[in-house]
Amino acid sequence: MRYERLVGRTLVSTHAVRDVSFAIRPHEFVSLIGPSGCGKSTILRIAAGLQRPSDGLLSIGGDAVTGPGSDRAMVFQSAGLLPWRTVLDNVAMPLELAGMSRADRRARATTYVRLVGLARALAVEPQVLLMDEPFGALDAISRERMQDELLRIWESMKTTVMFVTHAIDEAVLLSDRVLVMGRGAILHEVEIDLDRPRSREGLLSDPRTLELMRTLEGHLAEAEGGPSS
Repeated sequence: MRYERLVGRTLVSTHAVRDVSFAIRPHEFVSLIGPSGCGKSTILRIAAGLQRPSDGLLSIGGDAVTGPGSDRAMVFQSAGLLPWRTVLDNVAMPLELAGMSRADRRARATTYVRLVGLARALAVEPQVLLMDEPFGALDAISRERMQDELLRIWESMKTTVMFVTHAIDEAVLLSDRVLVMGRGAILHEVEIDLDRPRSREGLLSDPRTLELMRTLEGHLAEAEGGPSS
């Protein structure tokens, strides 16, 4: 993925993502970690159809992604809510845009408001849920509560999830697999071979969890240009 920007009077072409190739299985939870600016959010935006790759192909279910679709929903770090709408109407908004009747969309939105506090992305029941550091601005207690809620919802809905985070413990808690990015490319792929369902307390006392976290810490240090040990 190439983009252009002005530096002084010179138009500079930069590769945000290059030589990236990976596949995600149906119902898999995959996290992307890496230093800021390495291309994590760009990959999510391409998957959501919000950006077009300058070359290459991204497909879902065998169909090339050429723009936004109801089979995908994206959760940004900033909620992007409309302040003049109620919580229920904010959650129902994508259903309204999809042409669902008022009665049906309010009924579905009510279900998801009860399921989790802010559920606009879940209301369309997407096949793929794209999450760009959705809990980054929360305090520690709220973050843990939302992680637990997300796991509970994912295990019941079995939606495919791509999740961007800077937190290694969050990636290990949530994921089936973690992709470590750096310099616009995927450098490492780590399977999180821990039993489900998972609890934070159980994971922190598991030697395998600590081993996975140390491995990811080393890979992340490498991605950031530091020592990989």
